[in-house]
Amino acid sequence: MNRVFITGASSGLGAALAREYAARGATVGLVARRRDALDALRAQLPNPERHAVYALDVTDRAALAAAALDFIERLGGADIVIACAGISVGTLTEYAEDMPVFDAILATNVSATVATFAPFIATMKAQATPCRLVGIGSVAGVRGLPGAGAYSASKAALRCYCESLRLELKPHGVKVVTIAPGYIDTPMTRHNAYPMPFLMSPERFAARAARTIDAGTSYRVIPWQMGVVAKLLRLLPDTLYDLAFVNAPHKARKAKETP
Repeated sequence: MNRVFITGASSGLGAALAREYAARGATVGLVARRRDALDALRAQLPNPERHAVYALDVTDRAALAAAALDFIERLGGADIVIACAGISVGTLTEYAEDMPVFDAILATNVSATVATFAPFIATMKAQATPCRLVGIGSVAGVRGLPGAGAYSASKAALRCYCESLRLELKPHGVKVVTIAPGYIDTPMTRHNAYPMPFLMSPERFAARAARTIDAGTSYRVIPWQMGVVAKLLRLLPDTLYDLAFVNAPHKARKAKETP
Protein backbone atom coordinates (compact mmCIF):
# COMPACT_ATOMS: atom_id res chain seq x y z
CA MET A 1 0.00 0.00 0.00
CA ASN A 2 2.25 2.71 -1.34
CA ARG A 3 -0.12 5.60 -2.15
CA VAL A 4 -1.57 7.34 0.90
CA PHE A 5 -3.71 10.51 0.97
CA ILE A 6 -4.07 12.17 4.40
CA THR A 7 -6.11 15.21 5.47
CA GLY A 8 -5.18 17.15 8.58
CA ALA A 9 -1.58 16.24 7.81
CA SER A 10 0.28 19.29 9.07
CA SER A 11 0.24 18.41 12.79
CA GLY A 12 -0.94 15.94 15.40
CA LEU A 13 -2.24 12.56 14.30
CA GLY A 14 -2.18 13.43 10.60
CA ALA A 15 1.50 14.38 10.67
CA ALA A 16 2.36 11.27 12.68
CA LEU A 17 0.55 9.06 10.17
CA ALA A 18 2.33 10.81 7.29
CA ARG A 19 5.70 10.09 8.92
CA GLU A 20 4.74 6.47 9.56
CA TYR A 21 3.73 5.79 5.97
CA ALA A 22 6.60 7.74 4.42
CA ALA A 23 9.02 5.71 6.55
CA ARG A 24 7.40 2.57 5.10
CA GLY A 25 8.21 3.82 1.60
CA ALA A 26 4.79 5.19 0.67
CA THR A 27 4.14 8.26 -1.45
CA VAL A 28 1.97 10.55 0.62
CA GLY A 29 -0.50 13.27 -0.32
CA LEU A 30 -0.42 15.87 2.47
CA VAL A 31 -3.57 17.96 2.92
CA ALA A 32 -4.07 20.82 5.40
CA ARG A 33 -4.65 24.56 5.44
CA ARG A 34 -1.12 25.79 6.25
CA ARG A 35 1.25 25.54 3.30
CA ASP A 36 4.30 26.39 5.40
CA ALA A 37 3.62 23.57 7.86
CA LEU A 38 3.03 21.09 5.04
CA ASP A 39 6.23 22.11 3.27
CA ALA A 40 8.17 21.75 6.52
CA LEU A 41 6.71 18.28 7.08
CA ARG A 42 7.46 17.17 3.53
CA ALA A 43 11.07 18.31 3.90
CA GLN A 44 11.43 16.00 6.93
CA LEU A 45 10.06 12.91 5.17
CA PRO A 46 12.19 10.35 3.32
CA ASN A 47 12.36 11.18 -0.42
CA PRO A 48 10.52 14.51 -0.01
CA GLU A 49 10.29 15.02 -3.78
CA ARG A 50 7.91 12.05 -4.02
CA HIS A 51 5.24 13.56 -1.78
CA ALA A 52 2.48 15.97 -2.84
CA VAL A 53 1.31 19.00 -0.85
CA TYR A 54 -2.24 20.36 -1.08
CA ALA A 55 -2.87 23.51 0.96
CA LEU A 56 -6.63 23.83 1.35
CA ASP A 57 -9.54 23.86 3.79
CA VAL A 58 -11.29 20.48 3.81
CA THR A 59 -14.67 22.21 3.93
CA ASP A 60 -13.91 23.58 0.44
CA ARG A 61 -15.30 20.60 -1.45
CA ALA A 62 -14.18 21.77 -4.88
CA ALA A 63 -10.58 22.28 -3.74
CA LEU A 64 -10.57 18.93 -1.94
CA ALA A 65 -11.94 17.11 -5.01
CA ALA A 66 -9.33 18.78 -7.22
CA ALA A 67 -6.54 17.66 -4.87
CA ALA A 68 -7.86 14.10 -4.83
CA LEU A 69 -8.09 13.94 -8.62
CA ASP A 70 -4.57 15.36 -8.96
CA PHE A 71 -3.24 12.68 -6.59
CA ILE A 72 -5.05 9.96 -8.56
CA GLU A 73 -3.71 11.26 -11.87
CA ARG A 74 -0.15 11.50 -10.56
CA LEU A 75 -0.05 8.00 -9.08
CA GLY A 76 -2.76 6.10 -10.92
CA GLY A 77 -4.90 5.73 -7.81
CA ALA A 78 -4.70 5.57 -4.03
CA ASP A 79 -4.30 2.62 -1.68
CA ILE A 80 -5.21 4.38 1.58
CA VAL A 81 -7.21 7.55 2.19
CA ILE A 82 -7.25 8.84 5.77
CA ALA A 83 -9.72 11.55 6.79
CA CYS A 84 -7.90 12.96 9.81
CA ALA A 85 -8.83 16.66 9.75
CA GLY A 86 -11.01 17.66 12.66
CA ILE A 87 -12.08 20.27 15.19
CA SER A 88 -12.25 19.62 18.94
CA VAL A 89 -13.83 22.35 21.05
CA GLY A 90 -16.43 22.61 23.78
CA THR A 91 -19.96 23.81 22.99
CA LEU A 92 -23.06 24.63 25.01
CA THR A 93 -26.44 24.66 23.29
CA GLU A 94 -27.78 27.50 25.44
CA TYR A 95 -25.34 30.01 23.94
CA ALA A 96 -26.37 31.40 20.55
CA GLU A 97 -22.75 32.21 19.73
CA ASP A 98 -21.94 28.49 19.85
CA MET A 99 -24.26 27.69 16.94
CA PRO A 100 -21.63 28.53 14.28
CA VAL A 101 -19.19 26.35 16.22
CA PHE A 102 -21.64 23.42 16.04
CA ASP A 103 -21.88 23.99 12.28
CA ALA A 104 -18.10 24.17 11.85
CA ILE A 105 -17.48 20.99 13.86
CA LEU A 106 -20.06 18.97 11.93
CA ALA A 107 -18.85 20.36 8.60
CA THR A 108 -15.22 19.50 9.31
CA ASN A 109 -15.57 16.25 11.24
CA VAL A 110 -18.40 14.68 9.25
CA SER A 111 -19.18 16.33 5.91
CA ALA A 112 -15.51 16.83 5.04
CA THR A 113 -14.89 13.11 5.65
CA VAL A 114 -17.54 12.31 3.05
CA ALA A 115 -15.98 14.82 0.67
CA THR A 116 -12.53 13.32 1.27
CA PHE A 117 -13.63 9.78 0.40
CA ALA A 118 -15.99 10.52 -2.48
CA PRO A 119 -13.47 11.28 -5.28
CA PHE A 120 -11.55 8.05 -4.64
CA ILE A 121 -14.34 5.49 -4.56
CA ALA A 122 -14.81 4.86 -8.28
CA THR A 123 -11.06 4.39 -8.79
CA MET A 124 -10.76 2.13 -5.75
CA LYS A 125 -13.57 -0.09 -6.98
CA ALA A 126 -11.64 -0.64 -10.21
CA GLN A 127 -8.25 -1.27 -8.57
CA ALA A 128 -6.90 -4.79 -8.23
CA THR A 129 -4.81 -3.83 -5.18
CA PRO A 130 -6.24 -3.69 -1.62
CA CYS A 131 -7.76 -0.31 -0.76
CA ARG A 132 -8.69 1.33 2.52
CA LEU A 133 -10.83 4.34 3.45
CA VAL A 134 -10.06 5.38 7.02
CA GLY A 135 -12.14 7.63 9.25
CA ILE A 136 -10.57 8.98 12.43
CA GLY A 137 -13.24 8.98 15.11
CA SER A 138 -12.91 9.33 18.88
CA VAL A 139 -13.94 7.61 22.09
CA ALA A 140 -15.93 10.83 22.64
CA GLY A 141 -18.37 9.39 20.10
CA VAL A 142 -19.18 6.35 22.26
CA ARG A 143 -21.41 8.29 24.71
CA GLY A 144 -22.40 11.95 24.76
CA LEU A 145 -20.13 14.02 27.00
CA PRO A 146 -21.31 17.17 28.79
CA GLY A 147 -19.94 20.34 27.24
CA ALA A 148 -18.95 18.49 24.07
CA GLY A 149 -22.29 17.99 22.36
CA ALA A 150 -21.06 18.96 18.90
CA TYR A 151 -17.82 16.97 19.12
CA SER A 152 -19.44 13.83 20.56
CA ALA A 153 -22.25 14.02 18.00
CA SER A 154 -19.80 14.46 15.13
CA LYS A 155 -17.73 11.45 16.13
CA ALA A 156 -20.79 9.27 16.70
CA ALA A 157 -22.06 10.32 13.27
CA LEU A 158 -18.69 9.55 11.70
CA ARG A 159 -18.72 6.03 13.11
CA CYS A 160 -22.22 5.34 11.77
CA TYR A 161 -21.37 6.88 8.40
CA CYS A 162 -18.26 4.72 8.06
CA GLU A 163 -20.27 1.66 9.02
CA SER A 164 -22.81 2.38 6.28
CA LEU A 165 -20.02 2.97 3.78
CA ARG A 166 -18.30 -0.25 4.85
CA LEU A 167 -21.39 -2.24 3.92
CA GLU A 168 -21.82 -0.39 0.63
CA LEU A 169 -18.24 -1.06 -0.46
CA LYS A 170 -17.75 -4.56 0.94
CA PRO A 171 -18.96 -6.25 -2.30
CA HIS A 172 -16.33 -4.25 -4.19
CA GLY A 173 -13.38 -5.25 -2.00
CA VAL A 174 -12.81 -1.75 -0.59
CA LYS A 175 -12.42 -1.86 3.20
CA VAL A 176 -13.58 0.97 5.44
CA VAL A 177 -11.74 1.31 8.75
CA THR A 178 -12.79 3.46 11.70
CA ILE A 179 -10.14 4.27 14.30
CA ALA A 180 -11.19 5.89 17.57
CA PRO A 181 -8.22 7.45 19.38
CA GLY A 182 -8.26 7.83 23.11
CA TYR A 183 -6.05 10.55 24.53
CA ILE A 184 -3.10 11.20 22.23
CA ASP A 185 -0.49 13.85 23.06
CA THR A 186 -1.21 16.38 20.29
CA PRO A 187 -1.90 20.13 20.06
CA MET A 188 -5.62 19.26 20.07
CA THR A 189 -5.50 17.56 23.49
CA ARG A 190 -2.90 19.71 25.25
CA HIS A 191 -5.50 22.38 26.04
CA ASN A 192 -7.65 19.87 27.96
CA ALA A 193 -7.73 21.01 31.59
CA TYR A 194 -8.51 17.58 33.02
CA PRO A 195 -6.73 14.23 33.50
CA MET A 196 -6.19 12.16 30.35
CA PRO A 197 -5.77 8.48 31.22
CA PHE A 198 -3.67 6.18 29.01
CA LEU A 199 -2.12 9.18 27.21
CA MET A 200 -0.20 7.95 24.17
CA SER A 201 2.41 9.57 21.92
CA PRO A 202 1.41 10.32 18.30
CA GLU A 203 4.20 8.07 17.04
CA ARG A 204 2.95 5.02 18.96
CA PHE A 205 -0.59 5.77 17.86
CA ALA A 206 0.44 6.01 14.21
CA ALA A 207 2.29 2.69 14.30
CA ARG A 208 -0.71 0.91 15.86
CA ALA A 209 -3.14 2.64 13.52
CA ALA A 210 -1.12 1.56 10.49
CA ARG A 211 -1.27 -2.07 11.63
CA THR A 212 -5.02 -1.76 12.10
CA ILE A 213 -5.39 -0.27 8.61
CA ASP A 214 -3.23 -3.00 7.07
CA ALA A 215 -5.47 -5.62 8.67
CA GLY A 216 -8.61 -3.92 7.38
CA THR A 217 -10.16 -4.00 10.87
CA SER A 218 -13.59 -2.39 10.78
CA TYR A 219 -13.36 -0.54 14.12
CA ARG A 220 -10.69 -0.17 16.77
CA VAL A 221 -10.05 2.04 19.77
CA ILE A 222 -6.40 2.97 20.35
CA PRO A 223 -4.94 2.45 22.92
CA TRP A 224 -6.55 -0.85 23.85
CA GLN A 225 -7.02 0.19 27.49
CA MET A 226 -9.35 2.96 26.35
CA GLY A 227 -11.12 0.38 24.20
CA VAL A 228 -11.98 -1.55 27.35
CA VAL A 229 -13.33 1.64 28.93
CA ALA A 230 -15.38 2.37 25.80
CA LYS A 231 -16.98 -1.08 25.89
CA LEU A 232 -17.91 -0.64 29.54
CA LEU A 233 -19.41 2.79 28.83
CA ARG A 234 -21.63 1.31 26.11
CA LEU A 235 -22.97 -1.22 28.61
CA LEU A 236 -23.80 1.30 31.34
CA PRO A 237 -27.53 2.03 31.65
CA ASP A 238 -28.42 5.71 31.30
CA THR A 239 -29.11 6.13 35.02
CA LEU A 240 -25.63 4.98 36.02
CA TYR A 241 -23.96 6.82 33.15
CA ASP A 242 -25.68 10.06 34.16
CA LEU A 243 -24.57 9.67 37.78
CA ALA A 244 -20.98 9.04 36.71
CA PHE A 245 -20.64 11.83 34.16
CA VAL A 246 -23.06 14.62 35.06
CA ASN A 247 -20.23 16.55 36.71
CA ALA A 248 -17.50 15.57 34.26
CA PRO A 249 -15.17 18.42 33.25
CA HIS A 250 -16.07 20.26 30.05
CA LYS A 251 -13.95 20.97 27.01
CA ALA A 252 -12.96 24.62 26.74
CA ARG A 253 -15.34 26.62 24.55
CA LYS A 254 -12.51 28.54 22.91
CA ALA A 255 -12.13 26.99 19.43
CA LYS A 256 -9.14 24.75 18.87
CA GLU A 257 -8.74 23.43 15.33
CA THR A 258 -6.42 21.04 13.62
CA PRO A 259 -4.93 22.38 10.38
